[in-house]
Amino acid sequence: MSFIGTLETIGKDFAKGFSWAMKYALPVEKLTALLFPAIAPEMTAAASATTLIQNAVIMVEQKYAAAGIANGTGTQKLAEVMLLAGDAVTSLLEKAGITADAGYVQSVISAVVGILNVQAQPAS
Repeated sequence: MSFIGTLETIGKDFAKGFSWAMKYALPVEKLTALLFPAIAPEMTAAASATTLIQNAVIMVEQKYAAAGIANGTGTQKLAEVMLLAGDAVTSLLEKAGITADAGYVQSVISAVVGILNVQAQPAS
């Protein structure tokens, strides 16, 4: 298989995986209300931050899954999500009236990952 053919195959698999992940992702309104219950007027900015985190987490997870190294890479994944979305999330949270440093944003990312992990578990 050619290099371009390999990349096309990877891209198609990524699209399938991303669609599956988005199907199980928690709706942003519920997630925002869960994470930020006291900021009803600022919900739009907080919802945007949460959506941004969800999308970055899913993108990074898909990248690692495609590379075959999905397990044992939490620290690297967190660093990549912070690189992709950290500054924008901090800015959006500030618009929502939340002062957020890197540690706070990392905690929110961890919470989003935890919720996404629960959502992906099969019902027993």
